[in-house]
Amino acid sequence: MKRPFHLLYLLLTLGLLLAGTACNRSEPPQVSLKTAEVASKTAPVKRMPPLRIGMGAMITPKEGYVYYQRLQGYIEKRLGRPVQLVDRENYDEMNGLLESGGVDAAFVCAGPYVEGKSKFNLELLAMPLVKGEPIYYSYILVHKDSPISSFKELRGKTFAFTDPKSNSGKLVPTYMLARMKETPESYFSRVEYTYGHDKSIRAVAEKIVDGAAVDSLIWEYIAIKKPELTGQTRIIAKSAPYGIPPMVVRPGLDPEIRKKLKDILLSAANDPEGKEILKGMMIDSFVAGDDKNYDTIRTMNVWIARQRNAAK
Repeated sequence: MKRPFHLLYLLLTLGLLLAGTACNRSEPPQVSLKTAEVASKTAPVKRMPPLRIGMGAMITPKEGYVYYQRLQGYIEKRLGRPVQLVDRENYDEMNGLLESGGVDAAFVCAGPYVEGKSKFNLELLAMPLVKGEPIYYSYILVHKDSPISSFKELRGKTFAFTDPKSNSGKLVPTYMLARMKETPESYFSRVEYTYGHDKSIRAVAEKIVDGAAVDSLIWEYIAIKKPELTGQTRIIAKSAPYGIPPMVVRPGLDPEIRKKLKDILLSAANDPEGKEILKGMMIDSFVAGDDKNYDTIRTMNVWIARQRNAAK
């Protein structure tokens, strides 16, 4: 009598288990749907494209790249979106990316800013202040043991430019030659492009070239960080002041992002973390960009163009 009862009990239990399994297959638990819904809402935030910042021209040389990485993280945290650093070897490439939308913002040389402003309405965002001013100079260097003591004595010598579009590393010395009714080709025996102010300093220090034109900010930075390198060079000429290499943004950048980025830069010196980063870059602070600060470069470009046309 006990066996039929146990058998019936087992059959009933098995039926209930199968029914429960069938229900689970046809009706997924509500918690899974909620999880999927939450995931779909948060996914766009994770896929937010990064703000791409170009490093076309830095007032701190590549040796100080760690500070640009820290600035990247600083901006990223306050902007609330990823930030990607984009490096290029020459100024033309960086301006090309700004024009095409390949980068959203960039540190650029003063010369390429003036060109980009004229060519495709490149927008000035902010200017760094160094020793309280938004200016810098072109230094003409020779080796410390060189008998050369003036720019005029470099006739027939080898000379290093940094980049064809560099203001301090090419345009300024070309302007100096134009005032003498000369060109780099007629004046120097050979011209080299190093594509880096620190590389030009090293080229002079190691006697690869007789002279070079470099960014004063880079020379001053290296003089503190690597005095043994700049100690092998001597400044024989200092140009008039020019507008400092600024930070720019591409045309068409979202106005809200543009404003946030500008506010982050302008307030960095008032924040302990931001102030420490700027100090490492040898920057006092950032101020709003003023296009008039670059009029002297425009005047220089006009003079050079006139001299070239007169020579034809």
